[in-house]
Amino acid sequence: MNPWRVALGLTIIIGVLSLIFWGVWRSIKRADDPAKMLGKWLLTVIAVGFVAWALVGQIGFSEGGAFIVPFVAVFLGVIVSILWAPHLGAALAKPITSAIDGGTEDPIPQALYSIAEARRKQGRYREAVHEIRAQLARFPTDVTGQLMLAEIQAEHLDDLPGAQLTIERFLAQPGHGPKNIAFALSSLADWHLKYARDVEAARQALERILQLLPDTEVSMGAAQRLAHLADKDAIIALRERRPIQMRSGATNIGLAHGDAPAPPQEQSPEDEAERLVKQLEAHPLDAEAREKLAGIYLDHYDRLDLAMEQLEQLVQAPNQPAREVARWLNLMADWQVKKGADYEAISATLQRIIDSFPGVAAAQLAQQRLELLRLELKGKEQSHSVKLGAYEKDLGLKRGKSG
Repeated sequence: MNPWRVALGLTIIIGVLSLIFWGVWRSIKRADDPAKMLGKWLLTVIAVGFVAWALVGQIGFSEGGAFIVPFVAVFLGVIVSILWAPHLGAALAKPITSAIDGGTEDPIPQALYSIAEARRKQGRYREAVHEIRAQLARFPTDVTGQLMLAEIQAEHLDDLPGAQLTIERFLAQPGHGPKNIAFALSSLADWHLKYARDVEAARQALERILQLLPDTEVSMGAAQRLAHLADKDAIIALRERRPIQMRSGATNIGLAHGDAPAPPQEQSPEDEAERLVKQLEAHPLDAEAREKLAGIYLDHYDRLDLAMEQLEQLVQAPNQPAREVARWLNLMADWQVKKGADYEAISATLQRIIDSFPGVAAAQLAQQRLELLRLELKGKEQSHSVKLGAYEKDLGLKRGKSG
């Protein structure tokens, strides 16, 4: 006898038996009633053992045994069907039922705040805090619960230090995403402004976004807020809602002689441009101020080159939101059309949108506009070719004929 064949046969037998035992153990472990499942397996083993003993040990392979074998097989089939037919049917229907009820997999544990939300809506804020803390005891790093707790502390319990402590604990936990961190610090800045009128504390909260998340899109948003952070006097005025003093208008207008008093003059474009330049010197990332300055260069000074330069700085700045970059490029194309730039320059601007944002709506719109650009420019040329004064000339001829 070849020992290698014997070893191979034993290996196969051991592997098959191991697979059978693993399947039995897994079915018992996953069963709703493990004791009942174990009993079914024992009955199955006893029935199979009895049939094997009867066929091999008692009946044998005689002609009479061959006549009895079908009846024994039917007996075994009845026993097995009684024991296992429900499980076989459930296994066959499992793909369909799992698609409806989610299957037998245990749901992923997660924090539930429905009771806390209900208590909050009822004005029972301390009970809501108690429910939130109960959930956080099980899920200490849950984002929703920690931010909800800080919000209730700041907005409803007049406990801004407690809210700040909750945010600090949240920031100390590893693994939180940049957007959640930025949202937590932005909310803290809002609470400092709204409830404590503390501009400096709000500024520190926003600056922490720049420190914790440098060179990110959320840090760019924090820089925009820092550039427009109001001073303390403005916050106090907003908080106290002081009445606006209205100047009395002119009386006896019908009896007044001379011209009516002129309305207060608005800030001139030159002064506004100077203010915006100073603002950008202090806050070079202020996108709103730079865009306004570009508009003044275009409309008041008629300098397309300076306006395009300002928008280009916005486009080239790192970590700008994609939607804003696409909007600025579209604005550049609009201004080029408005000021009579040539087809090549405008098409190059539109092509930048197509190349920078492939497959998105902004690129598709730019492609459509590029295909119709020559018609757009031709229509603009025709509108400019109409001479001023032609309408007044026709009116003069009509008056001559009517006279």
